[in-house]
Amino acid sequence: MSGDAPAVRVLLVDDQELVRAGLRGILRASHGFDVVGELGDGTGVVDAVTALRPDVVVMDVRMPGVDGVEATRRLAVLDDPPPVLVLTTFEDEEVLAGALRAGADGFLLKGVPAADLQRAVREVAAGGSWLDPAVTGRVLAAYRTGAPAPSAGAAIEVLTAREREVLVLIGRGLSNGEIAAELVLGEGTVKTHVGHVFAKLGLRDRAAAVVLAFDHGLVTPGPR
Repeated sequence: MSGDAPAVRVLLVDDQELVRAGLRGILRASHGFDVVGELGDGTGVVDAVTALRPDVVVMDVRMPGVDGVEATRRLAVLDDPPPVLVLTTFEDEEVLAGALRAGADGFLLKGVPAADLQRAVREVAAGGSWLDPAVTGRVLAAYRTGAPAPSAGAAIEVLTAREREVLVLIGRGLSNGEIAAELVLGEGTVKTHVGHVFAKLGLRDRAAAVVLAFDHGLVTPGPR
């Protein structure tokens, strides 16, 4: 981490105090993070996001009251919602798929190495996505069963060569800034390409783009 880089502002949402304490220890200031708030369930998540303006919400899915899927759905209707990284101890592909449908930008199983959690939080905060390779295949299969089919039949042949490159990098979970660095383009240019990809393929969000990239064999489940 560069000393000049601003800390990533994180809102933690988990019903277990011990888990939140562990997350605080991993996402501490010395590693470039600032935990700006904590909640025990999703009931107050919209108010907390509005007041605290986190860069990313780290969200458990299994909570009493308002669970992570419903909380993510509530955030998605905000004008400028923060990205959501879902954490779970359950290898429950349908619940995780539901979180993606609700607007989550990635998922990670609890118990992963601290470095993986830190990388995932940074990637999602920067506008990328993160799919835990341990369960990606099954989660994507469950996502497909409940997600509407892309309106254009997801025929990637309609993409230009550059747009296809951008789709591959979205499928790998890269943010627009990382795609710009990878392709030596301006971030504004990348944003335009992403918009064209979404429009041509009838995609509503990055999660749908990731699924499509996997379905067409442009990327495969596995470590980043």
